Amino acid sequence: MRDKFRYHYEKYMYVIGIVGQLVFYSQAFTIFYNKSAVDVSLLGFFMGFVSVSSWLFYGILLKNRPLIIANTVATIGAALVLLGIFLYA
Repeated sequence: MRDKFRYHYEKYMYVIGIVGQLVFYSQAFTIFYNKSAVDVSLLGFFMGFVSVSSWLFYGILLKNRPLIIANTVATIGAALVLLGIFLYA
């Protein structure tokens, strides 16, 4: 029973980990679509980038696939937001 729960919970975490990180992509889309990042915090998104890239590295050290996948998605999204800020701020 415990192994079955863990298996299903890990699948759940894949979905939640990826969907939860889509906030970066929605912000990046808004920046690139409007060609403006005036109201976006560089410091806030830089801190987010450092956070998710640190979690990615930690996931790699642990060889934990849900952490690696979710934080790869997040790190790319955060990098896109930072690129947008640098291009359009």
